[in-house]
Amino acid sequence: MTVITSTWEGPTASSLVFRALRRYPQRTAFVWEGGSLLYAEVLDWMGRFQTVLAGLAGGKPRVALLSGNRAEAWCVEAAVQALGGSVTWLHPMGALQEQVAQLRDAGADALVVDAAMFTARGAELAAQAAGSLAFWTLGPADFGRDLLAAAQACGPTPARDLAHPDDVITLNYTGGTTGKSKAAVRRQRAHAAMWRAILADFELPATPRYLAAAPISHVAGTKIVPVLLRGGTVHLMQRFEPARFLATVERERINMSLLVPTMIYALLDDPDMGRRDLSSLELLLYGASPMSPTRLREGIERIGPVFSQLYGQTECYPISLLGKSDHDLARHGLFASCGAPVSATEVCLLDDEGRPVPAGEPGEICVRAPHAMEAYWQQDSLTQVTLVNGWLHTGDVARADPNGHLFIVDRKKDMIVSGGFNVYPREVEDVLTADASVAMAAVIGVPDARWGEAVIAVVVARPGATVDCERLTQQVQQAKGAQHAPKRVEVVDALPLTALGKVDKKALRAPYWAGAERGVA
Repeated sequence: MTVITSTWEGPTASSLVFRALRRYPQRTAFVWEGGSLLYAEVLDWMGRFQTVLAGLAGGKPRVALLSGNRAEAWCVEAAVQALGGSVTWLHPMGALQEQVAQLRDAGADALVVDAAMFTARGAELAAQAAGSLAFWTLGPADFGRDLLAAAQACGPTPARDLAHPDDVITLNYTGGTTGKSKAAVRRQRAHAAMWRAILADFELPATPRYLAAAPISHVAGTKIVPVLLRGGTVHLMQRFEPARFLATVERERINMSLLVPTMIYALLDDPDMGRRDLSSLELLLYGASPMSPTRLREGIERIGPVFSQLYGQTECYPISLLGKSDHDLARHGLFASCGAPVSATEVCLLDDEGRPVPAGEPGEICVRAPHAMEAYWQQDSLTQVTLVNGWLHTGDVARADPNGHLFIVDRKKDMIVSGGFNVYPREVEDVLTADASVAMAAVIGVPDARWGEAVIAVVVARPGATVDCERLTQQVQQAKGAQHAPKRVEVVDALPLTALGKVDKKALRAPYWAGAERGVA
């Protein structure tokens, strides 16, 4: 008997995009206030954008995007990736210097800026990152060239799928405990595997009507292609507003959305909540930050059994899922779980020596999956400590129940998740201790009803100095962005130290977390 072997690992991400767009040409792909695009029109825009951008970097450009939830921005991303190029999204709330550093680290050939939302920042980036970088804008602006106008002028051009499985498709940047930004590298095959994992395990409606209210530059964007593969429609909101969200769900009969817990709290507290018909909702995904089990129970009671929690990180998404059936009010103990591993992911809880921990004991969540990153961009040493013996070390410590549900008990890297955004204490501490009045600083996350976790800074003044707490907050906002700015700065005489002389953050956090409910995302 002849055995035929193959190394084929499935379709590329770009081939899945083309498959969806060609299958449903006359269906509506995107809807937003004042406009819409059919599937066929999306392909048309992709072809035009490819014609304009194909001259960069030998036809495989590396493009950075700074945009709100715009269909044209997504079309640029898909067009570049189908040429065999890659995309990196700038954080919409990031500080100027961090965005400049990302452009340089990624080696971007071009930056595309949403002129409607980021005109001022785009001009600042153009002034500071000028050189070989080409600047394009979605709409007219005082800097760069209007990509929409250029695409219109070039006329209809068939979109091309030139991507190969090994092409790098994304450089997804995340903060780091060292204070330096780092990017997770994914290739076409890994991106496609991520979408297949979502389609396999996430309980998407048969024909989704997806309301993207969170930034599509982040996790909300990972649902777009799975929705299109099912012939659905993506409704885009530029910014989350509870009343508008509720009205849109009722008017458009939305059956699917993804929110961070702070958005869900805002919905539950909005006066329109009890006056709107939300019966069309079949799936409300949530994640990216801790959620109060009490508020989750309230959401289930008022909105219905539509909630599903996702867990993952920039380096590997998705990892686990707490499905709708697990959101059973009679089994509310699971509300503190981040779910069970998705079918495409293998999870093992390991100790510091890389050995599996005994049943029921806490260990670091380590992952193997075809959609996991392959490396950190240009950071070999960091890659080597994160990817060990084929396992991606997440830095999250969890225990597992007998049924395989994971319960995160701590963050090994002290990361704070506030309002759905990752905040790394070291980065904030470096800004604080750069001030002449500060001798020492420690930054922790504490329970917060609105943000999930709030950033709190605890500082020790230099001898004879007076700490201006408001000024420190402003300095962090200017240096790192609004999401990193402490909600409160406390001045103390001394910070608690461990026996080794390190700041004891566990002792700092204890009074805030004692008895607090803590959901996990």
